Amino acid sequence: MSCCDGIVYMYSLSSEEPKLLKKLDGLIKSLETEAESSSKVFWHPDGRAFAVPTATRDLQVVSRMDWENQRIFKNGHSSDISAVAWSPNGAILVTTSIDRKLLLWDTKDQRVFKSYDDVRATILAMQWHPTENILSYTNNDGELYIHTDFVPEDHDHLLQKALQAAPFIHDPLDETNGNDRRQITTELQNERSHRGRGRTPDSLDEIFGYEEDGDGFIEDDDGAGYTEQVNGHGKRTNGHLDRIDGDRPAKRFVPSWQPEIHEPFQPGSTPWRGDRRYLCLNLTGVVWTVSQETHHTVTVEFYDREFQRDFHFTDPWMYDKGCLNEHGTLFACKSRGKEPAMLYYRPHETWTTRTDWRIPLPADEEVTAIALSENYIVCLTSANYVRIYTLFGVPISIHRQKSSPAVTCAAWRDYVLTVGNGPATADGRTQLLYSITNVRRSETHQNEDILALAAGARLTSVFFSDAGDPHAYDSAGTLLVCAGWRTPGQARWVPVLSAAGAAAQRRAARPDDALWPVAVAAGHFHCIVLRAGERHPPFPRPLLAELEFAAPLPAAGAGADADAGAGAPADDARVLEARFVLASVAHALLDDLVAHTRASHAQKGELRRLQVEADKVLLQLLAVECREGEERGMKGLEIVGLMADREGRMLEAAQKVASRYGREVLRSKIAELAERRLVGLDGDDEE
Repeated sequence: MSCCDGIVYMYSLSSEEPKLLKKLDGLIKSLETEAESSSKVFWHPDGRAFAVPTATRDLQVVSRMDWENQRIFKNGHSSDISAVAWSPNGAILVTTSIDRKLLLWDTKDQRVFKSYDDVRATILAMQWHPTENILSYTNNDGELYIHTDFVPEDHDHLLQKALQAAPFIHDPLDETNGNDRRQITTELQNERSHRGRGRTPDSLDEIFGYEEDGDGFIEDDDGAGYTEQVNGHGKRTNGHLDRIDGDRPAKRFVPSWQPEIHEPFQPGSTPWRGDRRYLCLNLTGVVWTVSQETHHTVTVEFYDREFQRDFHFTDPWMYDKGCLNEHGTLFACKSRGKEPAMLYYRPHETWTTRTDWRIPLPADEEVTAIALSENYIVCLTSANYVRIYTLFGVPISIHRQKSSPAVTCAAWRDYVLTVGNGPATADGRTQLLYSITNVRRSETHQNEDILALAAGARLTSVFFSDAGDPHAYDSAGTLLVCAGWRTPGQARWVPVLSAAGAAAQRRAARPDDALWPVAVAAGHFHCIVLRAGERHPPFPRPLLAELEFAAPLPAAGAGADADAGAGAPADDARVLEARFVLASVAHALLDDLVAHTRASHAQKGELRRLQVEADKVLLQLLAVECREGEERGMKGLEIVGLMADREGRMLEAAQKVASRYGREVLRSKIAELAERRLVGLDGDDEE
């Protein structure tokens, strides 16, 4: 055969040497078995992607991380592809088709650099030598070919490279988005190491037909014992060697301990899903981008198209972060070569004097996270700086966080929330510390306080609600609200929704369902329900779900009272207790707002309504306890003591409830409590 510059060895099954015939038969069967078992799925050496032939006679690379299509090797073959082989380091791909055309591709740019058109017969399976520039293959005529110097000399340097990554459009492992934490599990490590072993010198075991029990087609013809004392890979062990006296076990290398820090992420954004990703998802709209290799295309869509119009533009800067509100859209991009990282703000009010602007960052800084409010633009950088600009691009503040590295940020009106890594805990992970600052007044409400997360949980998103309360959502499916944050040292993270509570509200909920947080508005949690083990919103964009808050308390019908059946008094009490907890949280949040701001008349009226609502829930809970009997009187009196009503109306209603159920002793105790409150002797004023 004359298609290669090197030496070509061709072995035919009609050879008269029985020993060689047996060896070649084993090799051919091994290659054919591999071709049949692969079902035309060809794994990349790094184990993170595989290639499959398409109906258009191209070769499509697919990521095993998210099963999205990546790069494609196209315009090479005019007939169906019959065999594919990656070089041991993944830098070269060789493909062949049934029209007997053999192509060599550079996997970095998916271009053909060598073509052979004089192949003898259709190739069924191919195999690279693990260390040399040699390719072997079998064809449908039952022949084995071994080509030396297969790759031309001008491209031989590609085989000398280290292991190359699979040809992704965007490599998932290069993402810095903490919403998708990429940890290589032990199972995946073992699987990759096993697959990678097939491209090391040990792969000769596979070429020459060794099985796990060490029984291959090489036989001990001369009785020299070559097949004795073999290990699990068909190799001879060192058991036949004499022991060297005084040898000591090798010292184990123990790497230095490093804390596990939380990766930075942009709230509301997703990793690349094939050639597209979401830059921002909130109640205003959605920003998503599509990779065109040399540039990106960005689309901004609004839910309320009567107020705002969608727009679309070509993005040569390749923005990887975005924020959206009613007034404008903020973008950020990484540095590229000599081009520094950059911020880009595009206002929606184009008919006014506002114009879009770009601000480059210093050459040694990258954008970690950005946030956009009605008044300010916030940028966290890799130098641990917090840079704050006006909507016209005027820098008004720059300071360095105490907690580093920075993780994420959020903004609302004049307030900025920043999160960073703090000291390491006993489990080796760093605590997250947060700060809340009023930019206009230069006041710090919370300074490097601990963001309380569940053990082992990761922060997934942070955002402000429509009322301006900071919220956090973690990987355990818990939604937290920061209550009392306007008073230094008084902030506490209160759970208002758990994964179990969210699942109870959805009739079609499945165990593997997850929630993607979007916003908290009008007293509800807005999110996207992810199905079938998904971790990020798919394309096209799914609809938003609206969930009510649900305190993480025991569910009705659980525990010792489960035998009482549905609708038992214990169930009613648990439902009312959960409602009271949430009503108290809502009242505390609004009370904190009214106490520290110039509250409107409507806000003060809403505060009174929430107080009455909480007292009504307690009144219903009192009725449940009264039905249980006189022995529950002390608990009933305690419930009445939780009422915040100071005018006596609720206490009067509580006396009527006790009288209705014939609890006269409880009624008299409630009357005494009402008198004490009337004269101001209740609570801390008691002696």
